[in-house]
Amino acid sequence: MIYPLPALLVTCGKDVEEYNMLTAAWTGTICSDPAMCYVSIRPERYSHAIIERNMAFTLNLTNRALARATDWCGVRSGRDCNKWKEMGLTPVAGVTVAAPYIAEAPVSIECAVRDIMRLGTHDMFIAQVMNVIVDDRYLDPDTGALDLQAADLITYCHGHYYSLGDELGHFGWTVRRKPK
Repeated sequence: MIYPLPALLVTCGKDVEEYNMLTAAWTGTICSDPAMCYVSIRPERYSHAIIERNMAFTLNLTNRALARATDWCGVRSGRDCNKWKEMGLTPVAGVTVAAPYIAEAPVSIECAVRDIMRLGTHDMFIAQVMNVIVDDRYLDPDTGALDLQAADLITYCHGHYYSLGDELGHFGWTVRRKPK
């Protein structure tokens, strides 16, 4: 029970006719150099075959504005509808991989699949991060870093979606020396 998790829209497909997206929360970072991540998807999901065929996907972080689309895309299948059209989202052809990203997403992470682990109910797609696209509206003008408060990202926890809360500290804050 490792919660909360990011609530993501995973996009896939080599061309417009194949573009699809699905909601996923079983995802995370697995290496920093090279930058690598994973997403776990059930083999019966429509997007699974698309990702396996093209060996690419894009992780799109979601925010409060995308909460409805995030949930809806998790309970509908791309076999039965065009999720892009139904949710009014804009696909943009991938910059470095054969998978689109969502124009409305605050952050999109383009990934090239390096390995697939068959684990039981889910297959884990292990991927190398090839490119990160960040909406300029969510960058801190002073530091250039992602402004988490402005991005208003959402998480998934035990069947519910939540927005991120207040900052409690930063890495190493408990041991940082106080200024003299």
